Amino acid sequence: MKKGWVTVLVIALIAVMVGSGAFYVVAENEHACVMRFNKIEKITSKAGLYFKIPFVDEIMSFPNTVMLYDIPESEVLTADKKNMTVDSYITWKIADPQVFYQTLGTITEAEIRLDALTYNALKNLMGTLEQNDIINEEDASERNDIYFGITSDVADVATTYGIEVLDVKVKRLDLPEDNEQAVYARMISDRNQIAEKYTADGEYEASIIRNDVDKQVNIIVSNAQAQAAKLEAEGEAEYMQMLADAYDSEEKKDFYEFTLGLDALKASLDAEQNTKTVIIDGSSLLGQLLLGPQE
Repeated sequence: MKKGWVTVLVIALIAVMVGSGAFYVVAENEHACVMRFNKIEKITSKAGLYFKIPFVDEIMSFPNTVMLYDIPESEVLTADKKNMTVDSYITWKIADPQVFYQTLGTITEAEIRLDALTYNALKNLMGTLEQNDIINEEDASERNDIYFGITSDVADVATTYGIEVLDVKVKRLDLPEDNEQAVYARMISDRNQIAEKYTADGEYEASIIRNDVDKQVNIIVSNAQAQAAKLEAEGEAEYMQMLADAYDSEEKKDFYEFTLGLDALKASLDAEQNTKTVIIDGSSLLGQLLLGPQE
């Protein structure tokens, strides 16, 4: 009886072991490959619980997500034979796990291959551009054509490894440290020349504006002075005409001369005492006013 129970327990234990080894779980972010004698028998990319042959099949998993690989900095040569340092990254995913396993096998090997592909694409493209075409102040959207060309070149080759390349971007495109300062000095000199030209053009335009304003001011002042002289002459003429009309008789003339004499006498008498000596002829107008008419 005891031996029977032992047999049942052994059979149950074996059944559990076999049953647990007969199933595997596929996560949502992975490709699960059923390996049989180092060959892929089945690939499952949909999440769930699946069956495999115990002790014969093994499971190898590959990521089923978009991965980012930060490519180490490297130097490329431009068309005008100048070195530039490129810092870039690539986003990619495994599109065909079977081809990926047969050609590369691991993520590490895939990154090494992507590094080489990207460097070759960058080197070939930068070799067609001069440094001034790369470092400039033009619209940055034009550089998207460069990125698109690199991505296209890398993606075409990467498909042979079961890889889908989504994007290649250049984070930084800079000068090597040994000639960085020389290029900066040249750029500063170019900007100074542009600034001097703008300043000279501005001063020339300002001189034209100042000359035009001075001309307009002189014309306005000259016209105003001419108009003032004309008005003054007209006023004096009108004044003389009014005097002529007011003193058109002998009596009016004598009265006018008399008022002038009174004004002169008043001005003389208003002078401070002991400050002036006034000698008046009896035949003068003041003498006649003070002494009376003389025979």
